[in-house]
Amino acid sequence: MLTNNLGYPRIGSNRELKKACESYWSGKSSIQNLVQTGRDIRQKNWKLQQEAGIDLVPSNDFSFYDQVLDLSLTVGAIPKRYHEVILNKANTELDLYFAMARGYQKEGLDITAMEMTKWFDTNYHYIVPEFTKDQQFKLFSTKLLDEYNESKRLGIKTKPVIIGPVTYLLLGKEKEAGFDRIDLIRNLLPVYIDILKKLEDQHVEWVQFDEPFLSMDLTEKDKAAFKYVYAEIKKQFPNLKTLLATYFEALKDNTELAASLPVTALHIDLVRNPEQLQPVLDAIPDHRMLSVGIIDGRNIWKNDFKTSLDLLERSLSVLGKNRLIISPSCSLIHSPCDLDLETNDAVLTPEIKQWLSFAKQKIAELAALKQLLNKEEAAGSKLLDNIQANENRKHSALIHNPAVKDRVAQITEKDKNRANVFSIRKVAQHSALKLPSFPTTTIGSFPQTPEVRSWRAKYKKGELTAAEYDALIEKETEETIRFQEETGIDVLVHGEFERNDMVEYFGEQLAGFSFTKNGWVQSYGSRCVKPPVIYGDVHRPNAMTVRWSAFAQSLSGKWVKGMLTGPVTILQWSFVRNDQPRAETCTQIALAIRDEVVDLEHAGIKIIQIDEPAIREGLPLRKADWQNYLEWAVTAFRISASGVEDETQIHTHMCYSEFNDIIQNIADMDADVITIECSRSQMELLDAFADFNYPNEIGPGVYDIHSPRVPSKEEMVHLLEKAKNVIPSEQLWVNPDCGLKTRHWDETKKALIEMVAAAKVLRESVEEAVTL
Repeated sequence: MLTNNLGYPRIGSNRELKKACESYWSGKSSIQNLVQTGRDIRQKNWKLQQEAGIDLVPSNDFSFYDQVLDLSLTVGAIPKRYHEVILNKANTELDLYFAMARGYQKEGLDITAMEMTKWFDTNYHYIVPEFTKDQQFKLFSTKLLDEYNESKRLGIKTKPVIIGPVTYLLLGKEKEAGFDRIDLIRNLLPVYIDILKKLEDQHVEWVQFDEPFLSMDLTEKDKAAFKYVYAEIKKQFPNLKTLLATYFEALKDNTELAASLPVTALHIDLVRNPEQLQPVLDAIPDHRMLSVGIIDGRNIWKNDFKTSLDLLERSLSVLGKNRLIISPSCSLIHSPCDLDLETNDAVLTPEIKQWLSFAKQKIAELAALKQLLNKEEAAGSKLLDNIQANENRKHSALIHNPAVKDRVAQITEKDKNRANVFSIRKVAQHSALKLPSFPTTTIGSFPQTPEVRSWRAKYKKGELTAAEYDALIEKETEETIRFQEETGIDVLVHGEFERNDMVEYFGEQLAGFSFTKNGWVQSYGSRCVKPPVIYGDVHRPNAMTVRWSAFAQSLSGKWVKGMLTGPVTILQWSFVRNDQPRAETCTQIALAIRDEVVDLEHAGIKIIQIDEPAIREGLPLRKADWQNYLEWAVTAFRISASGVEDETQIHTHMCYSEFNDIIQNIADMDADVITIECSRSQMELLDAFADFNYPNEIGPGVYDIHSPRVPSKEEMVHLLEKAKNVIPSEQLWVNPDCGLKTRHWDETKKALIEMVAAAKVLRESVEEAVTL
C-alpha cells in the first residue's frame, strides 16, 4: 500500500517565489537569484514529503509561472511571434518563457502575451497553448528531466508529473481554421516518447500523467486519442510504472475507457464524487492499481477519517494492499502551504483552526490514514483527535444563524427581478446619466503601490490611527479621481486603495467568514490570493463600501461607480463550508450584497458594478450538470442586483471566460452593462454576444492588464473597430480587460491616456457618420 501526492504548492510558505519573480521582472535582482529561489522551494517540498513518509513524491510540479506553459516550452509549442526573443542571445530560456506569459516590450520589440484562462473549475489561470495546422513539436526545454535529476542528487527518487498529451491538446486553441487540434496527437506523442526514453535512461520508476479531461465530455476522436497514446507508451516502455491521474469530477461514462487504458495505476477523485468508487472497482482490471483521492486538495477542511476509512476499507476489500494507493483528490497547489504558520489567534481563532488542514497537514493526514489502515497502534490517538475536531465543528454555535436561514426561505420572485425590463431601464439611465457614445471607464482598482500596502500593514499593527490611515487613503483616492478627470475618463472609480483583495475585503466585513495570515494560494504567475474561509451562515452586520464610494463621489461632478464583488465570485474564491449545499451559501451572500447595493443607491451612487468573474469558472465540468448550477448562480446575482430603481445602472465584470455555451444565462443575469476580457483573444469572445444579439450594453476590454506592455491608441482603435463590426456602436463601452491593482502607475497612466484617445476616435467617426 503506497501513499502518493499529485503535486505540492510551489509558491513557498512565505510567497518566496512571488517575491523573487517580481524582483527579477523589475530588474532588482538577477536570474541566478530567481533560479536559486526555485531550487530552494523544490528541495524543501521534496524533503518535507519524504520525511512525512510519502512513497510517491512528485517532481516537475514546480513552475515559475504555470505548468501548462512549462509543457508548451518543453514540447517546443512556441508561437512564431516569440522567435525574435529566442534570437536575442542576451535572453535566457526563462526570458522567453516570461515573454510568452506576460508579453515583451523592449529592444524595439512589442509582442503580446499568450491568452490566459481558468484551469477547469478552479481559480487558477493557465496560459493557453496555441496550435497551427502544421504544428511541429520537438523537445525544447529539459526542465522536467533537470528537476528529476535534481531530486535524485538529494537522494529522493521522485515521480515526474507531466500533463498528459491528450489533455494538453484539448487545453489549447486552434489559431487558424481547417483542423482539429486533437489531430496533432501523432505529431506530439514522439516528444513524450523522447522524454520518457531520457527518464528511463535515468532509471525512473514512476511517471504521473495528468489527464483530467477523462472526467469531461469527450468526442469519439478524443477517446481514440487516449487509446492510441497509452497503447504506444505501454508498447515502448513495458516496464515503466505509469499513474494516470483524473480529478475534479467523476469518470462517469468514461469509466470503461479509463479502466481499459494500459497504465499501472488509475487515480480517481473521491472527494468530488465518492459515488464513482463502486463503478470504478467493478471496471478496473485485476492487475491494475487504484489511486484513491480521499483528501480534499482544493479545500481546507480537516479530513473526516471515519468517512475516508470507510471508502478505503471498501477499496481494500476489492484491491488488496498491493493495489491500493492513498492520495489527495488532486494537486495541492490549490491549498495553502502550512497551517502551523497561523499563530495569531486574533486572525484565526483556535476553535476554527482545529477544523482546518493545509498542504503540509494534508500530507500528514495521508500518512495517518495509511497507519490506520495498517492497524498501527500509534495511529489510534490520531483517529480520536480527528473525530473530536469534526464533532466540535458539527455542533459549534458559531456555524448556524436561524435569522439568516429564515430570510433565505422567504425570498420571493420580486426579490429576483428588477422592476422593469432593460429596454425601459436603458431610457431612464441614459436620461439620468447623460454619458457620451463609447463611454470610457475602468474595471475598478488602481495600482496599489508599496506605500499603500505599507499604510494598511501599519494600520493593522497599530502604528497608524484610524484617522491617520483614513487621511492617507482619502489623499490617494482624491489624486486618482483627479487623474481620471484630467485623462477624460467618463465614469470614474475610487481606486479601492482601502481594499486588500476583492473577496477578502468583503469577507472581513461579513459574518460567517474567517481569515488566515498566511493562507496564500497561486492564482496565476506571481499573483497569489488569500481566500477567506466561509465557516458559517453569512450576513452583513454593517455597510461595507458606502463610506469610500460616497467620499469619492463627493469629489467629482462625474459619476463614480460603486464597486462590489458578486455572490458567486465571493463563493468561488473562498474556501467554502462543506456541510451545506453551495447554492444555500451563495444565496446568503447574495442577500448581503443586495443590502449593500441598496445602501449605495441611497448614498447617491447611480452606477454600481457587481463583479462576477467566477460565473463561468463555477460551471460543473459535465454539461448535463450545468443547468442546476446556472439556475442558482444567476438567481443569486439577480437577488443581489434587483433592489434598485430603473435609473441606477448595474454593471458586472467577467474575465477569461468562454461565453458561447452560457450566453443565454449571461443575458438572464440582466446586468445593464457587462465588461469582459477581450484583448488577448483579439475580440473573439464578442462573437458569442453578436450571434446571440445580446440586448444590453457591453464593454469589451481593449488592453491586457496582465502584461506590463503599453498598447498604442491605434492598437485599441483597431480592436474597437473589430468590436463595432459585430456589436452596435450604441451598446459599446471602452475599458481595460480587468482591474489595475497589480500594475504600476507609469504604465497605467500611459495606457489609459491611449484608451481615452482611442474612444474619442471612435466617437468622432460615429458622429461624422451621423452628420453625413
